[in-house]
Amino acid sequence: MAAQASIPIFTNLNELYQNLGTSLNHASVSPHSERWNNLTEEYVKRFGRKPTYIARAPGRVNLIGEHIDYALFGAFPAAIEQDILIACGPRDTSSVPGGVVADNLLAKYARQEFAPSIVPKDLGVPDEHVHVEGWHLDIDTKKLRWESYVKAGYYGVLNRYFTSKGALPVPVDLLFTGTVPAGSGLSSSAAMVVASTLAFLAVNGKLDDSSALTKGELVEMAMQNEKRVGVNSGGLDQAASVICTTSSALYVTFFPHLFAQLIPLPPGAVFVCANTLVVSDKVVHARTRYNLRVVETLVAARVLARRLGVKLQEEAGGKRERVTLRVVLGRWVGETEETELGAEQLKAALEKMVEKMELLKPDNADGEEGVTLETMIEWSGLSKEEFTETYLSWVDVEATYFQLYKRAKHVFQEAALVLKFREVCLHAASAPDVDGREELGALMNASHASCRDLCDCSCPELNELTQLALDAGAYGSRLTGAAWGGCTVSLVAEDKVDEFIKKVQQGYAPFRELEGDSLKEVIFATKPSSGACVYKFED
Repeated sequence: MAAQASIPIFTNLNELYQNLGTSLNHASVSPHSERWNNLTEEYVKRFGRKPTYIARAPGRVNLIGEHIDYALFGAFPAAIEQDILIACGPRDTSSVPGGVVADNLLAKYARQEFAPSIVPKDLGVPDEHVHVEGWHLDIDTKKLRWESYVKAGYYGVLNRYFTSKGALPVPVDLLFTGTVPAGSGLSSSAAMVVASTLAFLAVNGKLDDSSALTKGELVEMAMQNEKRVGVNSGGLDQAASVICTTSSALYVTFFPHLFAQLIPLPPGAVFVCANTLVVSDKVVHARTRYNLRVVETLVAARVLARRLGVKLQEEAGGKRERVTLRVVLGRWVGETEETELGAEQLKAALEKMVEKMELLKPDNADGEEGVTLETMIEWSGLSKEEFTETYLSWVDVEATYFQLYKRAKHVFQEAALVLKFREVCLHAASAPDVDGREELGALMNASHASCRDLCDCSCPELNELTQLALDAGAYGSRLTGAAWGGCTVSLVAEDKVDEFIKKVQQGYAPFRELEGDSLKEVIFATKPSSGACVYKFED
């Protein structure tokens, strides 16, 4: 199983570059990659010695399956060549235990110095700070700061490996560089957290023995780490950044546990990512966008369960179950641990569930306005206090009307599209005479329509770019990532890529004056890249 594989550690740059794939433009099969060498040389200039490791984590493009991973349904991402690199090494042991100096090749990101402190478990700290397992690092979840992702990655390592008395992390110097554009929907935040987690693991010697983390364990740690910056991530981004390989995309699910299956893509299929240049920051807009979608789908699950007669449970201490749409679906069709739904059974159940979405429609004629908080509480069957404790006490959201019907319908429809996408890919891989690209394109188009109309996570620029892509000859095109800006992804024939990019450039006004590297940064073709890894410098 892909999630059980070990995290690659390389001591030979030729092997590392070959592992990254031949489509990369920043790392040829040569020990003299300019980008990696430049990072190493800069580390020496700034810290007076060579780094011990370079940790790498790629961004990802989600081919299909948006805003459904936190409802515990599967998605279909692939790692891309754009990545975060962190050169790292231990500092003089006379320094503050666990102290960190984090520097960045981009001048706009100022050097940061911080150290974790041990806080008694019974000592309260302000709500805006994170306080877990006795370790404390200041992370202001209301402001976006680049070092917050570094601290988030550090927390997981501290809590897993340094909870016993006397065990302290080593002081560390870090130097960052990255090619994943922030706010683009290509998961720069997950790449930062994964790479940071790997860097702290490596420097503290936690990747060197048989008890080292598997890829799946790293995904789970990174999922929890990213939540510390205020985003309730479902795990899709971290799984793609860690588990993917150069030859395949990834079908990844999180119910009843993490499962990752490498799926080959049809020959001749290339994906082109185009950045709208509209920045969508999950942290800044979480309360009205990303986190709000999480709460809407969770409440929709409770209301749907009650209206379908699906039993809900009380957790220990009288807490109410915060059930997900995937769990409701399983209970509705009688799924148990012994009778877990296979892909075909799940697809059939999803199609039946879509027909039940009328149960969530508001009383108003077209359902466009959604429901108020008061109505939502009434539908949940909980008291105001119980509802607040279950759905609002752990996350900050803001809305006048909550769209339970639309969000749930999107989740079930999108989950079914993912399974159909997987099915087409597997069929094309087993039957050489089957192309599959037109079918995949149609599924991508249907996904974009659902994201636009039901999840309401698109924007005018995303809609414009997807239409331009179809006009330029793409098989299919859709938004990718958390959206509200960021990137589109389009399925294009390999021999038509250059022509396709020129047509999109001419059609999209913000691209028309761009040339060379500036153009390549905003629209580029990619095949699946490999997941996270570590390069270890030999003594």
